[in-house]
Amino acid sequence: MDRDAAERANATGTGRGGGERAPARCRNCGALAPGSYCPSCGQETSLALPTARQFLREAAGRYVALDGRLWRTLGLLVARPGVLTLEYLAGRRRRYVRPARLFLVTSLLLFALLRLVVDVPAIVGEGSVLDIETAPAKAGAADAPTPASSGPARTADDGSGGETIALPGFSLRIDDAGHVRAQGPGRFGAEIDRRLERFNAMSREDRSEQLVLGTLRYGPYAMFVLLPAFAALLMLVYLGRRSRHPRRPRRYAEHLVFAAHYHAFFALVVAVAAVVGHTAVTRVAMLGSIAYGLWAMKAVYGGRWSGVLARAFVISVAYLVLFAFVTAGLVLAAIVIR
Repeated sequence: MDRDAAERANATGTGRGGGERAPARCRNCGALAPGSYCPSCGQETSLALPTARQFLREAAGRYVALDGRLWRTLGLLVARPGVLTLEYLAGRRRRYVRPARLFLVTSLLLFALLRLVVDVPAIVGEGSVLDIETAPAKAGAADAPTPASSGPARTADDGSGGETIALPGFSLRIDDAGHVRAQGPGRFGAEIDRRLERFNAMSREDRSEQLVLGTLRYGPYAMFVLLPAFAALLMLVYLGRRSRHPRRPRRYAEHLVFAAHYHAFFALVVAVAAVVGHTAVTRVAMLGSIAYGLWAMKAVYGGRWSGVLARAFVISVAYLVLFAFVTAGLVLAAIVIR
């Protein structure tokens, strides 16, 4: 009898001498495990190698729960705003995908679909929204060489058109020609400036394309910044006495669960709108997301509709300001990180 057979015989109690069965022990931690799973570490006691189908199903299930929980979770998330959060806070968690995993999967799915369906040439082409136009020729400078032929343009504070974006530690200035300059302290600012020089030397189409693709590439990181900030805003607007609403979420982790579910729903809506690609569908999706968020807040936090609307307004204003900063960070990352 080989070693594996001997171990199986010892685990099941069937040896050469027969007789009384020995208690089954977990092959992982050694604890008594008479059932299908070890009560100590949770490992299964049946150690047969999985088939290829089982192997792939288990690998995918680590992320999307292909055992049925995914579809149950998505159905409840979409059809009943806020109820999935209430289920989690009530302790009914085994039957649903956990909030963090649901948020992760939907966010990655959203940006993966955007990379597939977004028509970059249509976005950055001539006449499009993100078309970076060449600055109008000024008097006496009609024959001046373009940045592509004479090197990156230097943007000075001469009162010409452009926008300045202030970020922590440095600022970005974008002139009318689409050239970007940065001012920052020390070597960090100098390194960014060198990368911006290379960006400014690119053609108009290449600059626009890098902005679009870079924003899509680093978008998931922005989502992970916005999620905890949204939860913090919820906690701030719902500070108050517990006596009137004793079951209302108070702890930050509880607000984080609501934020994860709402952002997961929003990611699904944006993904569907991107795949459909129709302006009317996009508008309906955005309005539906707002209505969904209000209804979910009412279901989870309770209170009067006037209070829900007032708190939602405060959150929206603060969130939009934060979103602007995160968007500026995405633009910077799209330019300087390749």
